Amino acid sequence: MTTVRCFSGVRPTGPLHLGNYFGALRNWVAIQATHECLFAVADWHSLTTEYADPSQLHRWSRDVVLDWLGAGIDPERSIIFLQSDVVEHAELHLLLSMITPLGWLERVPTYKELKTQLTTKDLNMYGFLGYPVLQTADIILYKAERVPVGEDQVSHIELCREIVRRFHHLYHCDIFPEPQPLLTTAPRVPGLDRRKMSKSYDNTITLHEGPDAVQKKIMPAVTDPARKRRQDPGNPDVCLIYDYHKLMSNAERQAFVNIECRRAGIGCVDCKKWLLEGMDAVLAPIRERRALWAARPDDVDALLADGARRARAIACETMREVRDAMGLARSVTRGRP
Repeated sequence: MTTVRCFSGVRPTGPLHLGNYFGALRNWVAIQATHECLFAVADWHSLTTEYADPSQLHRWSRDVVLDWLGAGIDPERSIIFLQSDVVEHAELHLLLSMITPLGWLERVPTYKELKTQLTTKDLNMYGFLGYPVLQTADIILYKAERVPVGEDQVSHIELCREIVRRFHHLYHCDIFPEPQPLLTTAPRVPGLDRRKMSKSYDNTITLHEGPDAVQKKIMPAVTDPARKRRQDPGNPDVCLIYDYHKLMSNAERQAFVNIECRRAGIGCVDCKKWLLEGMDAVLAPIRERRALWAARPDDVDALLADGARRARAIACETMREVRDAMGLARSVTRGRP
């Protein structure tokens, strides 16, 4: 039976956090058992917003790889690599950009949304407008059939399919499968200020933070704002701490907190201490695996080099088919396999 190929990536813009873990990483770890997976650190994508100062990009990329390994992405089962180590991403992006109508990019929902949110950056650049084209190149370069995404990214996958159909129509070929979203049941993880957990909002709990650092963030966090005194009944439905319990505490602990909070049987301090136990049960194994890899930088370099070699073998064959379909002469100076 043929294994379905799956591709996904992450922009390295800082350490990964609980939102990244519950929104994507936990699912990636699971699908390694059922899919042929390629996971790319999308360092070129980071330049769409971090173009003015890319000096931290190498460190951020390294952090992402360590976080992936800590979370359980297995280089024996998945191909892990840096996007910039496979130059065919840039070549296919260039060719696709020649055939993608401007209007298709301007209607992408996240384009206007991010321009509104990231007001401190000048995003009036082609790279920002055209990042869905690079995203399409990332996916179809490996002929991926599935892309694990949340519902907010479905429109990007639809645009990817439109570009694929246009390429096939223009060049009378059938090279790429039309990728489908592999929808994940990703819970919304609130940040410490109740907005979406995001590095941009400085409201995160990162995957590599130790117990003391996590405690310093959790203990002052706001619970039910209407609960003024210990003897007042609380409402877990509006409480950030209970949101975290639902993600990281077992069912018995969740039920106990839910009942006892409503009848003022427990206080917020105890509730937070129990949460910290559940959080450490999730984060401690990630931290431990991450630390083991961080202590072996040569092994990390080796797995990335091997990942790039394996990814590039696929990418080179795809680009041979693309150039043939477009009637582009192959240069003898390219030095490709």
